[in-house]
Amino acid sequence: MAFFLSLLPEIWPWLILIVAQILVLSRRLALGFGLLGLFGLVALCVGLINIWASLVIVLGFLGATFLPRLRGITALAGHIALISWSLMLGAHLLPGVHSLLVLDQVQAGPGSAPFTMYLNLDKPMVLFAVLLAWPAMLTSRVAVRAVPLFAGLVLLAILLNLGIWSGAVHPEVGLPSWWLIFALSNLFLTCLTEEAFFRGYLQSAISVWRGPAAGLVGASILFGLAHIAGGPVLMAFAALVGLACGLGYYATGHLWVPVLMHFAFNFLHLALFTYPVPG
Repeated sequence: MAFFLSLLPEIWPWLILIVAQILVLSRRLALGFGLLGLFGLVALCVGLINIWASLVIVLGFLGATFLPRLRGITALAGHIALISWSLMLGAHLLPGVHSLLVLDQVQAGPGSAPFTMYLNLDKPMVLFAVLLAWPAMLTSRVAVRAVPLFAGLVLLAILLNLGIWSGAVHPEVGLPSWWLIFALSNLFLTCLTEEAFFRGYLQSAISVWRGPAAGLVGASILFGLAHIAGGPVLMAFAALVGLACGLGYYATGHLWVPVLMHFAFNFLHLALFTYPVPG
């Protein structure tokens, strides 16, 4: 907690962003987007983003707003544009955005490799855009399907054990002093954004187009491909994590289910094993 409090003079704008995320997911859209605007203004004033990057993000929001009204080839073009825009922000390729370095070559434990973490503000924008483009993710509910939900949870447990068996991680129990900032960043800036994009948006869209199985598999493969920079092993692990989270979303229709599954997997990795990899 002391480490987190020491960061507050620098990280406080992201607390506004996190509250905005919670509000829009609670369907309090006007207040949530109002706070998002406040966050954007603060980020602009303190130099975290420049005016041109801000305009690109606002244009993305405007396009996403009109996307549900489009049909046919114009709708397809709109979705391709939104996906491209989202991938650009998710990969931090938009010039003029400056992430905040909060962890610099720290170690979770003696057996872990050095770890660096930034608080970013470009990737979380994807959450707001896909909520505008696919608002059904906030309202879709299904009777809980126990079997696929259980299968998703079991798959995550298997993957943790597979990591030990393959030597990708080693047991190392304990939490570092920076666990709270890691948890907030991972839950809201990473897991929430990724699950909204890959499960709430892509899995749902592909399911409408080609059925639930295609949506589940397609979104999982795309999630794996998004981790191509980490090599084929990480891509395979990511695709299977995506499959597990996708089962959670299919089983419940609640976006928070895959978000919490994804976050629990990452947090258990930090708490119980070498993170991110053995040193």
